[in-house]
Amino acid sequence: MNRFKIRPGSEAEFETIWASRESRLKELKGFREFRLLKGPSSGEHTLYSSHVIWDSRADFEAWTKSQQFRDAHKNAGKREGESPILGHPQFEGFETVLHEA
Repeated sequence: MNRFKIRPGSEAEFETIWASRESRLKELKGFREFRLLKGPSSGEHTLYSSHVIWDSRADFEAWTKSQQFRDAHKNAGKREGESPILGHPQFEGFETVLHEA
């Protein structure tokens, strides 16, 4: 997961950036699911998380070294005007230890 703090009033712009991006995750072995999650808002920011599920840590690590990863991040931080994102995303990695379906 990556956590993003979004400027108040920039939520729609941030969501549009994600909705219009060229996702190539489905090209990669082990990709299961992507979700963009919207969290609570404060007077300072709205919290979002990009949440991706992989079959294994090895599949995730292979993605971080792939051309698809480089392509997805090549324009990160390159925009005109004020970015909707406050600071840098915060990565948080978790492994499943219990799952019920």
